[in-house]
Amino acid sequence: MVPNEALQYQGLVHLFLHFQWKWIGLIAMDDEGGDHFLQTMEPLLLQNRICSAFTERVQLNMYIYHGIHEMTHSRWSNLPAFMVSKANAVVIHGETASIAWLQGCITSRRAHHLIFPQYKDKFSEAKVWITTAQIDFTLNTFLAVSGFDIQALHGAISFTIQSKKLQGFPDFLELVNPSWANEDGFIKDFWEQAFGCSFSNLILSILAGPCTGEEVLESLPTSFFEMSMTGHSYSIYNAVYALVYALHTLYSTRVNHRTMESRNRLSPESIEPWQLHTLIRRISFNNSAGDEITINELGELEGGFDITNLVTFPNNSYIRVKVGRLDPHTPPGEVLTINEDRINWHRDLTQVPPLSLCNDNCNPGYSKKKEEGKKFCCYDCAPCPEGMFSDQKDVESCVNCPKDHYPNKFQNQCIPKIPNFLSFEDTSAIISASSALSLSLVTILVLGIFVRHHDTAIVKANNQSLTYILLISLLLCFLCSFLFIGKPNKATCLLRQTAFGIVFSVSLSTILAKTISVVLAFMATKPGSQMRKWVGKRLTYSIVLSCSSTEAGICVLWLATFPPFPDLDMTSMTEEIILLCNEGSVLMFYSVLGYMGFLAILSFAVAFLARKLPDSFNEAKFITFSMLVFCSVWLSFVPTYLTTRGRHMVSVEIFSILASTTGILSCIFSPKCYIILVRPELNKKEQLMRRKNNNKIN
Repeated sequence: MVPNEALQYQGLVHLFLHFQWKWIGLIAMDDEGGDHFLQTMEPLLLQNRICSAFTERVQLNMYIYHGIHEMTHSRWSNLPAFMVSKANAVVIHGETASIAWLQGCITSRRAHHLIFPQYKDKFSEAKVWITTAQIDFTLNTFLAVSGFDIQALHGAISFTIQSKKLQGFPDFLELVNPSWANEDGFIKDFWEQAFGCSFSNLILSILAGPCTGEEVLESLPTSFFEMSMTGHSYSIYNAVYALVYALHTLYSTRVNHRTMESRNRLSPESIEPWQLHTLIRRISFNNSAGDEITINELGELEGGFDITNLVTFPNNSYIRVKVGRLDPHTPPGEVLTINEDRINWHRDLTQVPPLSLCNDNCNPGYSKKKEEGKKFCCYDCAPCPEGMFSDQKDVESCVNCPKDHYPNKFQNQCIPKIPNFLSFEDTSAIISASSALSLSLVTILVLGIFVRHHDTAIVKANNQSLTYILLISLLLCFLCSFLFIGKPNKATCLLRQTAFGIVFSVSLSTILAKTISVVLAFMATKPGSQMRKWVGKRLTYSIVLSCSSTEAGICVLWLATFPPFPDLDMTSMTEEIILLCNEGSVLMFYSVLGYMGFLAILSFAVAFLARKLPDSFNEAKFITFSMLVFCSVWLSFVPTYLTTRGRHMVSVEIFSILASTTGILSCIFSPKCYIILVRPELNKKEQLMRRKNNNKIN
């Protein structure tokens, strides 16, 4: 007449999981039922990552057969392991004797405090006692005499058989009287234990008083007798109903059977118990409380359990408060329902709901670290490794943040990474943009000066057209630096390196053409030289066009095969996402830079050889120095570029562009501008011829 016991075991596990209790104490009778309980619970606990902190076995008849001394000795010997445990949730399985044993342990513990006060803080009875449906809190005379204090069990949580109130039951209890001895052979024994009196023993009658039969059950404390219908009583009540229904069915079947057509009357004595087994297994009825009682084919009551909370009072009475329900017919996640607000916890608990763990929870930012030689529920807490986090308590291991996040200082949450790119609001971008704009204006000013003085000797010297091409290409080089500022997009990524590479190659090609034209011009002045046919604008334009076209071809091949594209670098920096232009092909990128380096080295070599040629306005000296500056800048650029990330890498490239372009502009054109603007008397053909002749004489 009770639900399957396996359901109760599952309910215990659900209860532990609900309150996150992982360190559980187990108390069971030292009998076959206790063995079955422990053998069933241990695997269930392991499956749900719960550990048993200790297991105590209760000797059922210890105080009957061995006496008070042996029982007290057993309690004292078991006391340290039982009371010192950190397990605040303790399951008690068995019968009322288990509660008596527990009370004895608590009483011994209090006596231990008086004898050994130094151990007072090491023991605690502030536990959540969890009892199974088999246990009743009703006391007997022996427990009452031994000083049983129900207060120690305040806050206990019990699984009880589901029951309903029966109308007329309190009225029936008022009629209960020991005069019913003929119908109830236990009534006098119960009466003597409940009221502490005696019907027949003269000595007990003198010591405790005689039983008059006028005693009232309602006057008894709840710990001796409950006036309400308990789960145990309800089960007996339904058992009687089930038996009546089964007998009724059996009699009806026999009366209608053809072999019973004789008028022989049936008697209860003619029915064997086994004849009722099949009928009871399939029976279903409604009792007088309107509760549907169904017994399945396995002979088990189909139903669940109520979860009750024991609330005690100073007069040793108590009430049971329903705080939840265990219903197997609900969806899997709703089998157990608990109303925590209705639970009265043990008065000595410092935290409610209490924790029942082998050790304190690992806070967010930490993960579990197994302790050797201990159960898996006992562990240390280790900080999360760098770059990882945990945002919940008691995680098995820390995890990495999403790629676009990073862990905070305490490593208990992830913070979105800040985009990293050279925006126009950055100080370095403002400085770079201002410098590029200023240098562009200077270049325009130089170009204006040369255009205005286009008919002067110094402007006409060294190929006027190449000078204009060089100034315009330098202007475009300065303006190319603006492509590197701002959030990268598809257009800027495609144009950044390719536009700068082509424009700068034009500048270097022009410089190379200038130096070659100086060398050829000097060689053409020698008598009988064959170089005169090479001197002229056709050769210089061919050099500029061919060298620039090679760089343009490399860029076109780059864009056609592995073009640059906007990309995100989430790993190089911990707290920032680098918005960059992925070069697509590193080989093509360094091919563009390498070709420019080749042109610069070639220009430097030719200019170095031509630096002492006798010419009034020989640019070779200035070109040599400008190429030296160019090579120095870009040789230092490569390692710096490879070791920086984000906006700083872009700033390095902008600086290299501005520095190398400024070096060419200043080294080549500042001397000429000085003569044009400050020493115009030197900017005459006669002066040029005089200086040229002086050079020849020297």
